[in-house]
Amino acid sequence: MGLIKIFSGQEILAITLKEKLEEANINVVLRNNNQANVLPSVQTEKAVELFIQEIDFGKANPVIEEYRLSI
Repeated sequence: MGLIKIFSGQEILAITLKEKLEEANINVVLRNNNQANVLPSVQTEKAVELFIQEIDFGKANPVIEEYRLSI
């Protein structure tokens, strides 16, 4: 089993979803490829991605759908 991507988007939305999943005892990996601190002249904000274990998808899906409908 591996990781699956469940979200890609703005950091504030990713953090909120991550917190909701963690409240449901689901481990979440957050990947932020923002290079603004490394290259200050680059102002493009890249999407933040959330990943979970494949085996947790059944438990995570209701939380993800509820969050998706709330935004």
